[in-house]
Amino acid sequence: MKKLLLFSCCTAFLFACGSSGTEESGTNESKSADVSTYDPHRGEGKFSDYEAGAFNATLASQGKAVYEAKCQSCHKLSDERLVGPGWKGITERRTPSWILNFITNPDPMIDKDPQLQAQLEICMVRMPNQNLSDEEAKNLFEYMRQNDGAQ
Repeated sequence: MKKLLLFSCCTAFLFACGSSGTEESGTNESKSADVSTYDPHRGEGKFSDYEAGAFNATLASQGKAVYEAKCQSCHKLSDERLVGPGWKGITERRTPSWILNFITNPDPMIDKDPQLQAQLEICMVRMPNQNLSDEEAKNLFEYMRQNDGAQ
């Protein structure tokens, strides 16, 4: 039983740290060109100027369900790190567009954002792409806002 548990943990770790399925060209030129266009305030993805608007408790409750299904195993709602960093204060430290882009498009952002790369060195596990829909991402963001005190 112990061997099976150890095997399962190692397998999960390997998949979490594995490649995203895209191959890089191997040259530093192409990566540095991509980094030069990276906007650290909005991240990289389809959300450019997302306006949060008034807090929506219904969306936050739907976001809580997303958190419990896809995020809770790695993130606490406090500032305490589990596998990934805690969520306390995230909506105060990052723009709505950055958060939405990161939770829907983590791989390119991890590859380009120096702060995410530093976080990766601490956590040692890349955030996997959870394949959230735009609606799920917005609901999750609303739950993050609720966690940070929005009412």
